Amino acid sequence: MGGRSPEHEVSLMSGAEVLKHLDSKKYEIVPITIPRNGTRIPDRVGDDRKNTIVFIAMHGIYGEDGTIQGMLEAMGLRYTGSGILASALGMDKLHFRKLMIAEGITIPQYMAVDKETKISEIEKKLKYLLFVKPNAQGSSVGAGIAKNRLELVKRIKEAQKYGTTVLVDEYISGREFTCAVLGNEDCCALPVVEIKPLKGDFFDYASKYTESGSEEICPAKISLGLTKQIQTLAVKVYKAVGCRGFGRVDFLLKDDKTPVVLEINTIPGLTPASLFPKSAKAVGISYSELLDKLIKYAHDRN
Repeated sequence: MGGRSPEHEVSLMSGAEVLKHLDSKKYEIVPITIPRNGTRIPDRVGDDRKNTIVFIAMHGIYGEDGTIQGMLEAMGLRYTGSGILASALGMDKLHFRKLMIAEGITIPQYMAVDKETKISEIEKKLKYLLFVKPNAQGSSVGAGIAKNRLELVKRIKEAQKYGTTVLVDEYISGREFTCAVLGNEDCCALPVVEIKPLKGDFFDYASKYTESGSEEICPAKISLGLTKQIQTLAVKVYKAVGCRGFGRVDFLLKDDKTPVVLEINTIPGLTPASLFPKSAKAVGISYSELLDKLIKYAHDRN
């Protein structure tokens, strides 16, 4: 847990919750906190590599983008969650979207911009309102809504603090849903959750991680047909990316009928306020049982 990502604090919350619910009768638990400068060398990992599982509770860059996964692969250690390629695809929103287009999956209209892109080029392709976010961050870090040119310039500059490539999306005003997926090749979708932000205009950092920041309805109060459609899409996205263990796919409902895929989270939050544990609980899977499953999926991976 921890690490060099802007999501360092969220990772610590996830890690603390995992430690709280791991069964010490089943596992010998060795907490490893990577500081913000990333310099700590683990005291002991892999004394018995055959029976060692690294539980990754690191979000964002270095933890969720394939970096630590590559290090662990090189060390010959099993770990929870997706592998190198799926992790990298999940973090890089631009390449993820290119994959979604190839798979025929509906995504927002968007434009990838860099420091050379002119505002007029964006305005020619997309109409306000617009949604701006960094290409490779999670937890809505650096993301925001632009209502006009002045706000668009400001939002792009803010997002570029986290990387040179920024995504500018059409703003979709609609209900927001997320669907967790659990398993390796034989995966399944958990109940759909509807998210109603209470702290901001969208499901931003404050809505995600502060108490009473949002209302989450699980299972979502939608038709069986729409439920099945979202669950089927979530599994399709999960398999297309090549995820393992667990993941969470986020959606917006456009025109009150079309689920639009926003992104996939290959290491969903595991904090007390996080959506994945809530979705698992809705089908009778306790937090400790969920951790057992994730560890088993890691142990069973090829």
